[in-house]
Amino acid sequence: MKHLKEFSEKSLKSKPKVSMRQAFKTIIWPRRNLVFIGLILIVIKSLAGIILPWQSKVLLDEVVPNKDMGQLYSLIVIVLIAILVQAVTSFLLTRILSVQAQYLISELRAQVQKKVLSLPLNFFDNTKSGALVSRIMSDVEGVRNLIGTGLVQLVGGTFTAIVSLIILINLNPWMTLFVFAPLSIFGYIALKAFKYIRPVFRKRGQIRSEVNGRLTETLAGVRVIKAFNAEKQESIVFEKGVDRLFQNVKKSLTATALMTSSSTFLIGVATTGIMGIGGYYMIQGEMTTGDFLFFTLLLGFMIAPIIQMSNIGSQLTEALAGLDRTEELMNMTAEEDNTERIIQLDRLRGNIEFDNVSFAYEEGKQVLYNINFKAPAGSVTALVGSSGSGKSTIAGLSATFLSPNSGKVTIDNQDLSKVKLSSFRQYLGVVLQDEFLFEGTIRENILFPRPNASEEELQNAVKAAYVNEFTDRFEEGLETLIGERGVKLSGGQRQRLAIARAILANPKIIILDEATSNLDTESEALIQKSLDELIKDRTTIVIAHRLSTIKKADQILVIEAGCIVERGTHDELINRGGRYYDLYTYQAKI
Repeated sequence: MKHLKEFSEKSLKSKPKVSMRQAFKTIIWPRRNLVFIGLILIVIKSLAGIILPWQSKVLLDEVVPNKDMGQLYSLIVIVLIAILVQAVTSFLLTRILSVQAQYLISELRAQVQKKVLSLPLNFFDNTKSGALVSRIMSDVEGVRNLIGTGLVQLVGGTFTAIVSLIILINLNPWMTLFVFAPLSIFGYIALKAFKYIRPVFRKRGQIRSEVNGRLTETLAGVRVIKAFNAEKQESIVFEKGVDRLFQNVKKSLTATALMTSSSTFLIGVATTGIMGIGGYYMIQGEMTTGDFLFFTLLLGFMIAPIIQMSNIGSQLTEALAGLDRTEELMNMTAEEDNTERIIQLDRLRGNIEFDNVSFAYEEGKQVLYNINFKAPAGSVTALVGSSGSGKSTIAGLSATFLSPNSGKVTIDNQDLSKVKLSSFRQYLGVVLQDEFLFEGTIRENILFPRPNASEEELQNAVKAAYVNEFTDRFEEGLETLIGERGVKLSGGQRQRLAIARAILANPKIIILDEATSNLDTESEALIQKSLDELIKDRTTIVIAHRLSTIKKADQILVIEAGCIVERGTHDELINRGGRYYDLYTYQAKI
């Protein structure tokens, strides 16, 4: 993991793209011991591969003319041993390098996922979850070509080509020189093609993540799609996305095809020339049939790796493009990386204060204006007002999901913008209007904040939130599977499960955002009792449209257009006959 951190911190600061040198330094060099063993195996495999053409020359020039059966048997044994060595080294290379490459992929995925979870919430507000899934799972896959198959082909092929070249020069320098002309042209074409392909691969990762993001949204919102008979339009949107992906792939295939076809033509020219020159030398008696066969087979050993460079180059280019996109994520500033957050909360009383706080999600679009209030430890502060007035923003600031543009929010007289987030959030519990539940059992969802909680603590939370009122009717009880996002439960059941989860977390500060909004009258009565137990001796900030649920609040703040227009207890605000009175009497009539 240390090397991955270096990868993100060092290489990105200097250049926007990952160079092969950087990739070697951060990916390959830390695994140099395994790579060194792999290189030895590659050398052994390459040398074993040259045995066959060499023994073919011996067969034609010595064994057959001399009719030497003993030497024939020896030749067969040597070739069989060489083939066995190739097979064994191929197996070991897969076990050592390919397995290590897959381990590196899993390590990178874990590191990128950890980094993504450390990013601030506004990043997730502007990025599709499906796109992030693609970047975590797909972008890192290309590194297998840096440490696995790509490296094997590149180094092994290069070594084989160099050894073959030396032998070819010794056999016939003029025939060898003739081959170099078309190979040089091919090399020039390949370099141009790779320069063109890399941004194409980089764009492919972006398109793939966008298409995956839309597909994830479509599958998650399938009920809405079917309700509005919108299957056709969603299919059209997806078809456009996959067509963009196809067009991108077509570009890379065109460049690859150009390299492949040019190599086929140029190698064909070289082969034809070798046939002519070799035929001339054999006619003149300056080259034996064995020499010609040996030259031809070795020529294949030299040319094949060079031709493979088009495939290897594409693999390495795709790997580097994926690392470019991975670096972008790894170089983002995590919430906890804020150098100003140095205060560690070892204990918490729970006094929250907003001191002249203003906030805007976008520049020029102010949401809150000069908010001032105190929420003493153990008190209940209710936020009411019209939709879009800024209530949820105040709750988000209290939970450190947001940071004020001006003014400050304090906890026990400590500026929250300077407090380490993990030390504050360990005391925080949140119940949202649209609470998120994980696919799994009811038990697993309640235990989410404290997986090691005792059975007694779990049962206390279940009873306090009246979850047992419906789980007792289920055949599997707490082991009942609830489906993705809890789709197998009713809105009220999901809300009670979320409250049980918050009770089990045993926080000092509670944020309740419309916690009773999805409940029928009977469920609301049950939940109100459990909420009374949940908020006891805890600092609570509650957002509620149902004003009947907040009569007992220590203070009620009426928010309109980002300002506090009224504050006081329920009775005080009713007697005042202002905005709160209008809202309360209006709901009472409904």
